[in-house]
Amino acid sequence: MADNLSRQQRSFCMSQVRTRYTDLEQLIAKELRHRGLSFRRHDASLPGKPDVVFRQAKLAVFVDGDFWHGYRFPCWRHKVSPFWQRKIAQNRLRDQRNFQKLRRMGWKPIRIWQTQIKANLESCVSRILSAL
Repeated sequence: MADNLSRQQRSFCMSQVRTRYTDLEQLIAKELRHRGLSFRRHDASLPGKPDVVFRQAKLAVFVDGDFWHGYRFPCWRHKVSPFWQRKIAQNRLRDQRNFQKLRRMGWKPIRIWQTQIKANLESCVSRILSAL
């Protein structure tokens, strides 16, 4: 389908995708608040604008969608059009660079995938708590 759309149409479609305060982020934030933790959301001063930030612990949490960030991408790469192959590959590369930048700044980045949250939210929250 994406191959049949013009570049402008694809850009418009992608611009409609919500990138902040997604349902998955809200689930994680709600569970963390329930445990009495305070944190910042979408800190633009850090590479990649992490979804959840614990400044004192220098912990940056990214809540990533499986498709957009390429969860197990090599397994399904061949199933999408060349446009999406390039787009997702670029997203993955950008994510890697942002993680490296954060590590060089002394931060610990954590990625939590959509699949993981849907399978076991408690496990995802425990992973964040143990990193704190």
